[in-house]
Amino acid sequence: MRILLVEDDIELQNNLKQHLLDANFTLDVASDGEDGLFQGSEYIYDAAIIDIGLPKLNGIELITKLREQEIDFPILILTARDSWQDKVEGLDAGADDYLTKPFHPEELIARLNALIRRSAGKASPLVYNGPFSINTSTLEVKKSGQLMNLSSSEYKLFEFFMLHPGEVKSKTVLIEHIYDQDFDLDSNVIEVFIRRLRKKLDPDNQLGLIETLRGQGYRLKPLARGEQHTEDGPDAK
Repeated sequence: MRILLVEDDIELQNNLKQHLLDANFTLDVASDGEDGLFQGSEYIYDAAIIDIGLPKLNGIELITKLREQEIDFPILILTARDSWQDKVEGLDAGADDYLTKPFHPEELIARLNALIRRSAGKASPLVYNGPFSINTSTLEVKKSGQLMNLSSSEYKLFEFFMLHPGEVKSKTVLIEHIYDQDFDLDSNVIEVFIRRLRKKLDPDNQLGLIETLRGQGYRLKPLARGEQHTEDGPDAK
């Protein structure tokens, strides 16, 4: 999942950056509200972490401007102000949750995961599709209860598919959700990871798990719980 972090405290920014990268998030960082507004308006994110006390454009103003543009990714606000009025102001501006400093990075990551799940219509960290399950807290993927060995990038891609089953996702959208803004959009890395996922998760193409829609992108086929195979896989591989 791709996250926007807007935090002007460089020490805290670096600390959060490391914890988020360790938790398998892809991350873009801004140090003031104006840069945060630019990035939040120009790029696709699964969620944002925004400090209220930002220079140039404070967090409340930033959130208000993002919501005015109908940008609807979940927003978690950080505040050093331990007053209920500030928290209410942030939530009323369009934030979805808040944390008061100081906080444990593990709590931030847990809240972030919960926001992303809720935005995808999922309440539990366990997400199912047919014989497959992912645990967004432990970053585990299982097939019929058996733990599957995926690389970090393979997990990111499969998690995104699992949170959006049945939705067609273009190569550009997949890259923007999985990699930071400096990644080469012309790279064929998505095709490589799609092949790897098919080989590891559906080697005989019995399930037709990841479908190719020529000229459009890819789609994770929605499967019923307990569904183990289908008679006909998709034409495209």
